[in-house]
Amino acid sequence: MPKFAANLSTLFNEVPFLDRFAAARAAGFDAVEFLFPYAFEPEQIAARLRRYGLELVLHNLPAGDWAAGERGLACDPRRSAEFQDSVGLALDYALELGVRRLHCLAGRLPPNVGRERAHAAYVGNLRHAAARCAEHGIDLLIEPINDRDIPGYFLTGTRQAAAIIEEVGAPNLFLQYDIYHMQRMEGELAGTIRQHLGLIRHIQLADVPGRHQPGTGEIHFPFLFRLLDELGYDGWIGCEYLSQGDTAASFGWLEAERGRKSRMLDRA
Repeated sequence: MPKFAANLSTLFNEVPFLDRFAAARAAGFDAVEFLFPYAFEPEQIAARLRRYGLELVLHNLPAGDWAAGERGLACDPRRSAEFQDSVGLALDYALELGVRRLHCLAGRLPPNVGRERAHAAYVGNLRHAAARCAEHGIDLLIEPINDRDIPGYFLTGTRQAAAIIEEVGAPNLFLQYDIYHMQRMEGELAGTIRQHLGLIRHIQLADVPGRHQPGTGEIHFPFLFRLLDELGYDGWIGCEYLSQGDTAASFGWLEAERGRKSRMLDRA
């Protein structure tokens, strides 16, 4: 059965970040994820995880100046030293917070850098990051992102990501599959998930259009959840959506899925 983690960067924005852990637990979540922990000391976050009995399943490597529009460092050949430093910082947090998977944002194609040069930098940086993560038993993930929301983003498709994973050749490098982004870029969600399930170690969701909760757009999420059951996916699904209105009112889809799970267990 799918396991759902609340994304604290997109959900519960009615309250300050450190209060969202309590809100996630009150909504029935056992796990959380978020973009970045770096604005807080690790112990501040660790204390909330302990207090509310939550697992932190994922966060990102530093992405540069987010407010200025930077969305990752990994494909910029001029910033490899900065990228390597960022891997060390991410691992410091991951080890203290018990995180077993880190996501590496590829970044936008840098100005005056050709795609071949950016590709070579990306592959080299991923090899470095994967090796560092492997020392601690941590998986490194890459996620294709649609180029409408982030124009110029380097990694935009599932097949591109799969080819890069093969080229890097690291046994702990996997795919983070975002249903929202890939519906916008590719469609064919079910077929793509079937084809690449062996590479997928984390899934995220939001509906299209609007990036709101399941049931507000065109994606048939009950079908996808049943498919993931059929395929035996046992990883986490991060709820990385922007709720329409109050977050607590956006979980009707989740209650329906929990009800389906309960019925399945009763029949087992």
